[in-house]
Amino acid sequence: MLQLRKPEDYKRVLETALLAAAEPLSLAELKKLFDDPFDDDTWRTLLDDLRRDWAECGVELVQLASGWRFQTRTEYQVFLDRLKNERPPKYSRAVMETLAIIAYRQPVTRGDIEEIRGVAVSPGVIKTLEGRGWVDAVGQRDSPGRPALYATTRKFLDDLGLRSLAELPSLAEIERMIDAQPNEATLETGATSQPVASEYDAAAAPAQGDALPAAEQAAPAKIR
Repeated sequence: MLQLRKPEDYKRVLETALLAAAEPLSLAELKKLFDDPFDDDTWRTLLDDLRRDWAECGVELVQLASGWRFQTRTEYQVFLDRLKNERPPKYSRAVMETLAIIAYRQPVTRGDIEEIRGVAVSPGVIKTLEGRGWVDAVGQRDSPGRPALYATTRKFLDDLGLRSLAELPSLAEIERMIDAQPNEATLETGATSQPVASEYDAAAAPAQGDALPAAEQAAPAKIR
């Protein structure tokens, strides 16, 4: 069995796990890699060092809402797109406007969306967003009929390459993206590969982050 003695040894294990993962890995998942219970400063050092190791490469280690992942840098994506046989998905203006309203006003009901847009919201619009994994029902409003409340998901943030809702672009920017294509608007969903908001960064996902288990808050020894 491989003996882990130096920080570089631990970094190589982290690197291997992240490169092999199909989805972003949370800090809680990464902690399962080692028997040693490191404190949060040590995890920050290991991940930041690994990120710097890849700083000059076409692939980068990034932190997203649900964890850490390796992904291609944006400037290289245009070349990789030439290898794809499928066109990127396109979404109607209604879908894009509904997504923007949910993202910036969440949690909202279908009635809230209709009031803001001034038109009825087709059930297919919500189903499209739910099917993409960007929107989910998170509860019901305590009002007549108890309408469902909708909010964005961690996958929505991951696909946009964001750690938290605080990093969303301005509403005006989303509106310009929609207006650029009157009939259809394309939502670019980030680079191919996989990070997440790690639990050592409390501000990473304020509305959606999971609290650290009490046992993990104890901050044991660091790697020397």
